[in-house]
Amino acid sequence: MIGNYALISTLCAALVLAFLLGAIARRLGLSPLVGYLLAGVAVGPFTPGFVGDANLALQLAEIGVILLMFGVGLKFSLSDLWSVRLVAVPGALAQMGAATGLGWGAGRLMGLSDAESLMLGASLSVASTVVLLRELEDRGLLKQENGRITVGWLIVEDIAIVLAIVLLPILARMASGEMTNLNEALTAFGLTALKIASFILLMLVVGARVFPWLIVQVAHLKSRELMSLGAIALALGVAFAAYFLFEASFALGAFLAGVVLNGTKFTHKIAEDSQPLRDTFAVLFFVSVGMLFNPATLWTAPLEVAAVVAIIVLGKGLAALAITALFRIPLRTGLMIAVALAQIGEFSFVLAGLGAALGLVGEGTYNLILAGALVSITLNPFLFRLAHRPPTRDAAGEPEPLGDQGRP
Repeated sequence: MIGNYALISTLCAALVLAFLLGAIARRLGLSPLVGYLLAGVAVGPFTPGFVGDANLALQLAEIGVILLMFGVGLKFSLSDLWSVRLVAVPGALAQMGAATGLGWGAGRLMGLSDAESLMLGASLSVASTVVLLRELEDRGLLKQENGRITVGWLIVEDIAIVLAIVLLPILARMASGEMTNLNEALTAFGLTALKIASFILLMLVVGARVFPWLIVQVAHLKSRELMSLGAIALALGVAFAAYFLFEASFALGAFLAGVVLNGTKFTHKIAEDSQPLRDTFAVLFFVSVGMLFNPATLWTAPLEVAAVVAIIVLGKGLAALAITALFRIPLRTGLMIAVALAQIGEFSFVLAGLGAALGLVGEGTYNLILAGALVSITLNPFLFRLAHRPPTRDAAGEPEPLGDQGRP
C-alpha cells in the first residue's frame, strides 16, 4: 500500500521527523541541521523501521541544491567580495589546498587510491554555507568586518567547488583510463570551459538585463504568489538550461540566476517570499543525505572518522588561523573565521555524491565524509561560543572597531 504513495509517505516521514529532531537539536544548542541529518538516518535503509524511497529523496534533494544555490546567489555581492578580496581570495584557496592535501594524505594512509584520496580531501575543504550564514546571523556578525571576510572567504570556496563539480566528469574519465590521450583530455577540458564561460557571459550580460526586467513585470501584477513562483521558476529554469544546454551543473545555473537578481529593488522581496520553499527543500536535502549514511561507520571505523574530523576542525581551523595571522588580522577575528569554516556541509555532499556516481568515491569514503559533516556540524556551535566574545564597548557604548584588515 505504501508503495503506491511512496512520495507522500517519504515526504511525511522526512518532514515530521526533521521537525521533531531539528527542534530537539535546537533546544540542546545544536544546529537544526544535526536533527535533519539524523531524521534521514532514521528513515534510511541502515536503521530499523520505516524506510523512505531514497531515489525520490535524492531527486527532491537536487531541487534543494538548486534552491540553496539560488539563495546563495541572492546574497552574493560583488562589492562585498571586492572589499575583502585581498584576504578572502588567497585565504580561501590556500585553506582549500591545505585541507585537500591533508585529506589526500589521510586517504593514502587508509589505503585509498590517489583519485579517491583527492576526492576525500576536496570534499573536506569546503564549509557549509547554511551552517555558516545561520551562525553569523544568530550572533549579529553578518555585516561586521569579520563577518564580511568570512562570507567572502566562503563565496570563493563555493565558486571553486562549483567549478570542480563542472570539470569532475572529465577528471573521472582520465582517472578511469577512458581518456588517455593528453590532447583529447585538453580538448574536452577546453570545450567544457568554453561552454561554461559562454553560459556565465550570457548570464552576466543578457540575464542581468532581462531577468530583472521580467521580475519587474511580474511585480506589476501585484500578486505575491506569482512573484514567489516567478523567482522559483527562474531558478529552476536557468539551472535546467545550464545542465542540458551548456553541460554546467544545476548548482552553477541556480547560483548565477541569484547573482543576476542581486542588487535589484526586488531582491529582498524575492529572497523573503521564496524563503519558506527554499528552507523546506533544504531540509529535504539534508534528510536525503542522512538516508545515505550508515551509522555503523562510527564504530566500525572510529580512527578513520576521528582523522576526518581532525582535518575538518583542527586542520582547516589552524590553516585559516595561520593565513589570517599572515595578513595581520586581529586574533579575535582570525579565531572567528577559523571556527566558522571548521565544518563541512552541502557542497561536500554534492561533490562526494557526484564522485560516487562517477565511480571515484566508494561507499566507505562517502560514509566517512558524511560522518565528518555530522560531527563537525554538531561541534560548530560550541566552538563558536568558545571563540566569539562580544566586543568591548567604549564609553559611548559602541563596539570596539575591528580595524581595516581585509580592506584593499
